[in-house]
Parts: sequence; C-alpha cells; structure tokens
Amino acid sequence: MPSIVTLTVNPAVDKNSTVEQVVAERKLRCEEPEYHPGGGGLNVARAIAELGGSVEAYWACGGPIGQLLKQLLDDEGVAHHPLEIRAHTRENLIVYERSSDRQYRFGMPGARLDTHEVQACVDALHAIDPPPDYLILSGSLPPGVDEGFYARVAEAMPSSCRVVLDTSGGPLQRGLEAPVYLVKPNMRELGQLAGREVEDDAQIRDVARSLIDRGNIEAIVTSLGSGGAVLTTADDHQHVRAPTVSIRSKVGAGDSTVAGLVFALSQGKPLEEALRFGVAAGSAAVMTGGTELCRRDDTERLYREMQ
Repeated sequence: MPSIVTLTVNPAVDKNSTVEQVVAERKLRCEEPEYHPGGGGLNVARAIAELGGSVEAYWACGGPIGQLLKQLLDDEGVAHHPLEIRAHTRENLIVYERSSDRQYRFGMPGARLDTHEVQACVDALHAIDPPPDYLILSGSLPPGVDEGFYARVAEAMPSSCRVVLDTSGGPLQRGLEAPVYLVKPNMRELGQLAGREVEDDAQIRDVARSLIDRGNIEAIVTSLGSGGAVLTTADDHQHVRAPTVSIRSKVGAGDSTVAGLVFALSQGKPLEEALRFGVAAGSAAVMTGGTELCRRDDTERLYREMQ
C-alpha cells in the first residue's frame, strides 16, 4: 500500500486559456485551452507523484467531466480511485490576460453529494488495509457535505495514520475537533481560529500554541506566502523562509507545499527539515505557468540552496 493517501471530495478539471485582453460584452478569441486535474487533494497527490512519492488519490467522480478527469490523472501516471457520484464533476476556468500579465480564475460550484455518497467516501478510506502512514484531507467541501465531514474522516482513521488537514472556514474549525497530526492555515485563517487578528510572529506562536494545548493537534504550519512558513509544535517554533524566485503563477503553491512536506516526512525527515522541503516545493510551483505544480528538479535544487 502507498504511504500517503489523499481525499478530494470537491475535485475539478481546470481549463486554462489565454486572451489578449478581457473586455466586457465582447466576443473574446481565446487560445486553444489546456486541461489539468484540480482540487486540493488531487493537486497534492500529483505533486507527490512528481516528487517521487508513493501516493494514491481518492476522489468523487461524476459525469463527463469526471471521465475527463480520470483520463487526465491516468495520463499523468497518478494512482487514483474514483468514487462514483451522480452529479457532474465541476470544471473551473483560468484565463491569462496577455496585455496586463494577469490571471483570472473562475471557480465553479462543486458537485452535490447525497448522504450515501458522503458515507461512501468515509467507508472507502476506512477500508484501506493496511492503513496509510499519512492521510491528507485537502480542499473545500462541495454542496451536500457538512462542515464536520473532515473531522468524521479523521476520527475514523486508526491512530497509526497521521492526518494532515489543509482547508479553511468551517471545515477547518470543525476539523480541529478530531485528532489531527498537522494543519496548514494561513495567517488570516489562524486568526479566524483564534477569534482575533494575527499580525506578527509572536501572535502566530501564541495562537498556534493555544490550539495545540487543546490536545488534538501536534503541529501547525502557518503559511506566509512569499515569506515562507512557520512551524509551531508544543516544544518548537521555527520560521522557514522561502527562497527568492521569479513568479509566473501562484496557483498550486500551497498544495505543492503540503506535498513536499508530507513527502519528506514519509522519507523519514524530521518535521523542520520536511517543512524546508515543503517550502522549496511551494517556491518551485510559483516558477511554473498556469496551474502547473512544482517540478522535482526545481524543488530539489531550491532545497539544497536553502540548506
């Protein structure tokens, strides 16, 4: 069995194209589109596979777009398990405006899951034998899935499986009610968890420690975007700074960071070194265009330079 499993209940196909200029109420002539798998857990799985890790992706699949997503994952060589649903998998649109060097991202609503389909996702993970070393719960929840879903999934996993949670809003708040090894909020999300603004390193440390003291979380990685990330545990607080790179697209940087972090942990690296590799992967992702994720060569080179 793979050492890492991801779950994506709100996957997508990301349709990417380019136009000279976005102008309202005109027919815009776009270039030939490219199609890529999307959704938090799928992106993390794709990045882990690119980095050389053993990973399998479980995801909700429905309709013609779901079938296209199957093919895209097969083409990339990502091991995956589609969980069939009746509604259609969503398609997002990403448009690059050449005249302004800006990117427009249009996210569509996810496919609605019924009660039986939601439970089937939990059952599929619970049936993995032996269980994976790491389970990554990443991305938003679609209509029909209540905010306590990630918490239920985490509670259903055996204690030998380390659960990594990367989401936001209510699903993040509720997810912390269950045993979770690591969560990855940004500063705004950390502030929402605390009920107050978080503006500096001391506040990050204090809020993160207060959450860890509740007893359900072992580590919090607070994303600082181009500033890197901060790792907080009961005994440690470290800031890992991101290397300076040329930015082509910020899409997928967070997913690549999670991928690099968990991949490095699965290779036996200690948490601080694993985060350093994760930050390198996130920085590598912004060097690529469109919705492309980190590349292995870039990630390994940046990691060596950071050391």
